[in-house]
Formats: sequence, structure tokens, C-alpha cells
Amino acid sequence: MGRIRFGSAIAAAALLAAPMPGGAQMLTPLWRENPFPSRYRAPAPDDMLLRGATILDGAGGRIDGGDVLVRGGKIVAVGKELDNPGVREVDARGRWITPGVIDVHSHDGTFTQPLTDIDREASDVAEVATPNAADTWIETAVNAQDMAFDRALAAGVTTIQVLPGSTPIFAGRSVIVKPVRATTVWGMKVADGVQGFKMACGENPKSWGASKDNEGPTSRQGVIAYMRQAFLDAQSYGRERAAGKVGRDLKKEALLGIMAGDIRVNLHCYRAGDIAAVLSIAREFGFRIGAIHHATEAYKVPGLLRESGTCAAVWADWWGFKMEAQDAVRAEAPLLERAGVCVMMHSDSPADGQRLNITAAKAAAAGRRIGIETAPETMIKWTTSNPAKLLGLDKQVGTLAPGYRADLVLWSGDPFSIYSKADLVLIDGAVAWDRATPASMPVSDFELGRGGVR
Repeated sequence: MGRIRFGSAIAAAALLAAPMPGGAQMLTPLWRENPFPSRYRAPAPDDMLLRGATILDGAGGRIDGGDVLVRGGKIVAVGKELDNPGVREVDARGRWITPGVIDVHSHDGTFTQPLTDIDREASDVAEVATPNAADTWIETAVNAQDMAFDRALAAGVTTIQVLPGSTPIFAGRSVIVKPVRATTVWGMKVADGVQGFKMACGENPKSWGASKDNEGPTSRQGVIAYMRQAFLDAQSYGRERAAGKVGRDLKKEALLGIMAGDIRVNLHCYRAGDIAAVLSIAREFGFRIGAIHHATEAYKVPGLLRESGTCAAVWADWWGFKMEAQDAVRAEAPLLERAGVCVMMHSDSPADGQRLNITAAKAAAAGRRIGIETAPETMIKWTTSNPAKLLGLDKQVGTLAPGYRADLVLWSGDPFSIYSKADLVLIDGAVAWDRATPASMPVSDFELGRGGVR
């Protein structure tokens, strides 16, 4: 995903980083700084040759009776009858291999169950004191002990984007993690990729102003006007900051980062008209929205998504639970795929986060009933390589190819069957989950004393 360069905000950003007379250097734009560095360290790899599986490589390819060689945490070779260089050999005949599943929309660690089932105050999913929480970083709220991470891992998920909630219009930064055992979220955090950001339109943010005493929009038109003014204010701030007239403002710095193309927007949006309105704002201020999340009416405006290079992150059968989700269709993913839109599945819940391949299967089945056939080689892209592109990780994960990180899953059968299980999950070439020895796998503190784990 390239960057669109446009507007005075970009000029101001360039000034912020430009050399000053006499060789001095102004401060690097704050949005490029990372105050919370990753502490994730890949474990010692488990070199192996997986032999004789049906392979879906995530790039549209399929190999029946194929092999995958993993060494040093990377994929070395994918093909048939590969030579074994002296590593452990796994008999994968009758089973399937895919890239690790990627969930681009999760609230794991911030809407932790069962705590939030007991008391909603246990949720840290969003900062709702203001409609503009652009200065917040969701990773500072993530509880790494949430059992949802373990459950996702056991279901073949190897990468998760944790997003803030959708009550604020500007909800703040996301974080990308590996679902591995760690004391803090920074022991799970992926260091690479693109910095994500959550924005929202429609019912959720407009209800903010209606339920609060302080200032905030109460209608769809108010939400859009608030967005435009916030970006205009950020542009003015950029010029004044470049001239040394104002101090730093974390909210406006984040919006400058969006307009500069350094921060990628994940937009919570349902109705076709809302999607079109926010895409217009993106054009006005010279940035691209990475993906429309939920997007239940995206099937009505595929041309707008194609033109803007924006993906759709969708469900298979969430509908009718709110007014703006009334006109959803179960075949949305295959309809968008046929229209040439980048499409992916997402969860928005710890339950669906364990079943993303089944979500893809349900969507494809709905498409089949209206005459749209979607091959497994395409379906797997909805949960692997397309999400990797959104996260800026498409040269590292989401595809089974030499040089990529060995994030992969050995399934007991067809990954789009409800009867199939993740037998073996590798993250960075190390076994993170082995269904044959579940008792040896790490367990969250929340699981202790609760009887059977899985």
C-alpha cells in the first residue's frame, strides 16, 4: 500500500523534519516516535520438514501432496519431494498447511472476558471522555493475561491487531501482537508493520454526544463535520509548529501522521453513505483509508473502494443487531472479491477470533448459493495475505514462500471445515501450539483453577 502525498499538512510535516540553519535539526515529528518499543523476542526455532500436505500458500497457489521446509525461523522452501537437510520430519499426509491466520480487528486484552461479563467497568476498550482520543495508544491498556490470546493461538491465529473501540470519532493507535505468553503486551508486540489508527463513523460516535454533557456531535452530519474540522485544525497546527509558534499537541500530531501516510486508518463504518462520506474526507485531506471495518453495505459501493485502494474487513453473518446493520448480506465477501475489492475477514469478538476460517467458509457458501464460486486458494487470502497487506507485513507473513517468517498452521483437515483443528501452530518457526500435547502449552492466569483448559 503506497502513500498519497497531498496538502499543506504534508508540507508542514516536511518542515518539522527539515535541517535548520547552521546544521541544527528540528525534532522528528512526534507521530513517528514509538514511546512503547517491542520487547518480543522470537523463541529458538524448531527446524522441520512438513511432508505430503495439501498446501494453500496464501498467494493464490495450491500444492497437493506438498512439502514445507522450515529452518532458522524462516520458510526455506515450498514444493514437492523436497530434500531433507537433516531436520525433524513431520508426516502431514491427509492434512493441510496454510499461513497463520491474521485477525485485523480484535479487542483481546481490553474487553477481557469473563471480567466484562461481570462488570462493564472492567473494559478499557476505548477512552470515551472525548470524541477525539487521537493521542491514546491501546497497547497501554492491553491485559496480556487475557485467555482470548491463548484460544486464538489454538485456533491457528498467529497475528492480531488490537484496536480501540468505536465510541470516539478518533479512537487512537492500534497495536499488532503475536498471541504468545508474555507478562506485558510489549512482550507480544510486533516491531515491524505500519502503525494503525482507529476512526469511526455512524451510530457509535454520534451516540457519544447524545449521551454526554460535554461537547460532541449527535448526528451523522455532525460526525463528518467534526472530522473535517479536526483535520483542518491539524493542518494549521502543522504550519504553526513548523514556525515554532506552538508547543506539541499529541492529538494533532496523530492526525498529521495520518495525512502524511505514516499512520494507517482502520475505519469503523457500516452504511454505504457513511463509507462514501469518509472516503471523500480522505480525498480532501490527501490520505488513504486502509480498510473499512464491518462495512456491511460495502457491497453497494465497490467502485469507491477500488478507486481509493481501500480494503473491506467484513463478517459473514453479523446483521440486524443495530439499525445501520439492517441491510447486510451474507455473501458480501465473495461479492466484493468478484468486484475486485481487497477483502478480508475480521472478528471483533474473542469468539469469532477463534473461527475466522469458518467465517470465510460461511461467506463463500453464501456466495455459492447465488452463483459465485470461490476456490479455497482465494478464500485463504481473506484470512492471511490480504490482512498482512493492511498491517504492512505482507513481505514477512501471510504467505508461504522462501524468506518469509515461518508463521504457519498444520490443520487436521480442510481448514474451511468445522471439523478441522489446528494440529500444529508455528510462530517464527517455533512450535507455539501442539494439539498432541496441550498440557505442555503455557496457560493464562485467568485459566488457573477453572478445570479443563481446552
